[in-house]
Amino acid sequence: TADDTLAAEMAARLECGGVFINGYSASDARVAFGGVKKSGFGRELSHFGLHEFCNVQTVWKNRV
Repeated sequence: TADDTLAAEMAARLECGGVFINGYSASDARVAFGGVKKSGFGRELSHFGLHEFCNVQTVWKNRV
């Protein structure tokens, strides 16, 4: 979507660790990776790995 407001609203509704909008990007060690709730073993990478009991979400949006 080219609508930034819609993209932000949809990403906020998802209970997941990462959201890609209009594309996909390679992994980056500066971005947390891991499951939410009972999926996976918690967060890895970046300083967010220290806060594995928090629900961190990363949203990527490619320009349209």
